[in-house]
Amino acid sequence: MGNFLKKFFDIKFWKFILVGILNTLVGEGVILILLNLVGWKQFTWGAGTAAFVGTVVGSIVSYFLNKYFTFKSTEKGWKPVVKFTVNIAACLLIRVIVATAVSELSKAMGWTMFGMDINTFAANLSWAIGACVFVGCNYIGQRFFTFKETNE
Repeated sequence: MGNFLKKFFDIKFWKFILVGILNTLVGEGVILILLNLVGWKQFTWGAGTAAFVGTVVGSIVSYFLNKYFTFKSTEKGWKPVVKFTVNIAACLLIRVIVATAVSELSKAMGWTMFGMDINTFAANLSWAIGACVFVGCNYIGQRFFTFKETNE
C-alpha cells in the first residue's frame, strides 16, 4: 500500500494540482473579462455563455499543460482529445451525482454550520465535496486513461 500511495502522489500529482490552479485562474479570468470588460453581463445570455467559454478555454489550457507538462504524453491525433473529453464528461457526471446525494442527505439530516440555513449549507457542502470528487476522478482519469504511460 505504501508503494502505491508513493507512486500515486508523486510529482505528477503535484504538477496536476498546479495545472488545475492555473487553468482555473485562466478560465475564471476569461469569464470575468467577458462579463466586465466586454460587457456580456448586460445580456440575458451573458453569464451562461461567459461561463461556457471560460470553461472551454480553461479545459484547453488543462489539456495541453497536462499532456505535455504533467504527463509528458507523446500520443498524437484526436484519440487523446476524445479521451480527455470523455474523462471530463464522466467526472462531471460523477460530480453531479455525488453532489446531489450529499445535498439531499444534508437537507434530510438537517445539517448546518456557520449560521447558514439548511439549504444554503447543503448547497455549499455539496459544491465542496463535488469539487473534491471531480478533482480526484479527473486526476485518476487523466493519469490512467487519457495520458496513460505504456509502462505504468
